[in-house]
Amino acid sequence: MKIVRYESNGRPIIAQIGGNRILPLSDIDDLPALIARWETDATLSSVQSCGPGFELAGASLLAPVVATRNVFCVGWNYLKHFDESTSKRAGQGVELPQHPTFFTKLPTTVAPPHAAVPLHETHTAQLDWEVELAVIIGKRGRDIPEADALDYVFGYTIANDITARDLQRAHGGQWFKGKSLDSTCPLGPVIVTADEIADPQNLELSFHLNGQSMQQGHTRNQIFTVARIIAELSVGLTLLPGDVILTGTPEGIGAARVPPVFLKDGDIMECNISGIGLLRNVVRAGLEVSPLLGTIPANT
Repeated sequence: MKIVRYESNGRPIIAQIGGNRILPLSDIDDLPALIARWETDATLSSVQSCGPGFELAGASLLAPVVATRNVFCVGWNYLKHFDESTSKRAGQGVELPQHPTFFTKLPTTVAPPHAAVPLHETHTAQLDWEVELAVIIGKRGRDIPEADALDYVFGYTIANDITARDLQRAHGGQWFKGKSLDSTCPLGPVIVTADEIADPQNLELSFHLNGQSMQQGHTRNQIFTVARIIAELSVGLTLLPGDVILTGTPEGIGAARVPPVFLKDGDIMECNISGIGLLRNVVRAGLEVSPLLGTIPANT
């Protein structure tokens, strides 16, 4: 099943995609309720849509998940990305990690698909992109064995881990500040439930900037698999339904290019993952970010 959230009369509605139509669900009010149903019916066969729905084109889509906690992230999870960033990591001369490198982005970073993303030009001159496979957790768990880890996945979506590289280095080399500017984590456009993705290590990723290919990758090249990430993240740490985990980006970031390429006003970012779809956002200077978590004006 492909799940979306959209806005109708000022309120969020959850629905499934059928062909090119949005089909609202008859007895499910929000994503937590749908995840609760999934825990007892992994194929969601009991979930029904109501009415004929409406055309997907032109719908005002919201981020498919509301982040109630920090978004979990994994750094340096593709070898070529680790290598391309070696000379760019001032004060971070580390060896290839033996365990996943975790950090977080604040819930206020979450932004909808197709919405404008702020350039944050008064705060950074080096805003960069990162296409990533995002995992949506479906069951509460701690100390999860790697062999069982995928049983805890509700579904998958696309993320763009937009990063202010100058802020990333200006605060002691840590990543939190540079990756937590408001509305710098577009998610969507859909959640594809886990039963439709047999192997998360068999997905192609790409990023295009204004139509030009910048990143081409494959999840089989992840250093740490989705299952390994979940298992290690959950050591002594309880994962909750609805938690979002970004699993790393392949090579091709703007900061590693010669000369470097950073986002500017009007740039069109397109993140694509096979089996999930296309996450498209435009960058806008002077954009006022909404005080509501995870929402910004969708004036693309």
